[in-house]
Amino acid sequence: MPSVKILCPTGHLSFTPLEKGSFLLGCEQKPDFIIADAGSCDMGPRPLGADQHVSLETWQRQDLEIMLLKSRELGVPMIVGSASDTGTDRGVDQFVRLIADIAREHKLAPFKLAAIYAEIPVADLKRRQSAGTVIYGLDGRADADPSVLDRTTRAVAVMNAEPIRAALCAGADVVIAGRSSDCALFAAPLLEAGLSPAVSYYAGKLMECASFCAEPFMGKESILGRIEGEEVYVTAMHPGQRCTPASIASHAMYERTNPYREYVAGGYVDMSQCVYTQVDPKTTRATGATFVADSSIKVKLEGAGLVGHRRLAVVGIRDPQTISLIDKAIDWAKGKLAERFGPVGQGYDVFYHLYGRNAVMEELDPAPDLKPHELGIVVEAIDKDPARAQEICALAARNLFYARLPEVKGTAGTAALMSDEILIGEPGYEWTLNHVIEVKTAMELFRVRHLIVEGGAAKEAA
Repeated sequence: MPSVKILCPTGHLSFTPLEKGSFLLGCEQKPDFIIADAGSCDMGPRPLGADQHVSLETWQRQDLEIMLLKSRELGVPMIVGSASDTGTDRGVDQFVRLIADIAREHKLAPFKLAAIYAEIPVADLKRRQSAGTVIYGLDGRADADPSVLDRTTRAVAVMNAEPIRAALCAGADVVIAGRSSDCALFAAPLLEAGLSPAVSYYAGKLMECASFCAEPFMGKESILGRIEGEEVYVTAMHPGQRCTPASIASHAMYERTNPYREYVAGGYVDMSQCVYTQVDPKTTRATGATFVADSSIKVKLEGAGLVGHRRLAVVGIRDPQTISLIDKAIDWAKGKLAERFGPVGQGYDVFYHLYGRNAVMEELDPAPDLKPHELGIVVEAIDKDPARAQEICALAARNLFYARLPEVKGTAGTAALMSDEILIGEPGYEWTLNHVIEVKTAMELFRVRHLIVEGGAAKEAA
């Protein structure tokens, strides 16, 4: 029965730097693989649509350096997925460049690197759609029609374990993957070792966010997973953390529409009968996962498209009467915008984010009747034309001063600007694709380059 040990140092490589101390403690346990996810859609659609990373390259290089040096020292493969936050082709190439530069600086012996690309041209999706392929909507979205693809600037496919398995099978010492299912990064070497899909993907679900599955909460600390047969043992590496049945079970349900299912291309992991047992003060054993195979392979697509230029203003309100009437004040300000630019939502948009009331959850907030003593309002305007966005934002913010509220008697102004300037935000993007597409094989949408890293350069393998 194979036994595989995996060290995971972070749930999102370089979003903030990883904590080196617990990582080195994990390396002392002689892991068979070092694996980390480096991306997410949590940052919203802009990084994908604009093809930009939100993690500082200084931090990316630092985390990759820590992982690479120890993986080469230990002689074990290193796997990084969703390179540079979004897993676009640019992100993969950037990480390959950083790996080669680190290898040059430290004079590392030559090693094999596999670069896996997941970006899919929108033109290819249009061709598939024209040929009759359905792009199925997820989470209540309608199936994509041509107008959805017309609004899409950039798209990635979310890879399952198969492309990473292929890289490992070819002898890769380092795998830099484009957009990946988090759990697939961990499942790939486990499947390659002969373990079942159930325990392989289940282990990935438990380990994907590193120390998020331990308590007390500490981000960016390392965990060690040991997988034997159908059992997963997860151990916290930080001296002050431990993995408990409660912490492991809660993370198994993390970010799931159905808390008992983890969907991947080709099926899902059923976690409804899982059992969590404390086996030592820092380790919990998880068992009982099963895998339910699908009759077809559907790969998830993520896509984003440009909406317009964004301008921001920050306004503070302390007057209790205005706070109690803030919705009327906003409606009045929107009315003045409509007089000048037409109705909000037709050609431009304006949002009033009410920090102190419900800016985070908006209409989903379970306590909408809170009575704050002050509000911080972020006014956000979006328009295709940057100059018009500037004007819209200025009017949307400043008219909060002049809202005509019969209940308010004062004339000294009811709002305070943090700054009188209009702030320039990054362009605004929308999620256009949260869909799946049926494919013949799990490799169909992905490309693998086999490279040799030597002398500071990554060259095509012979």
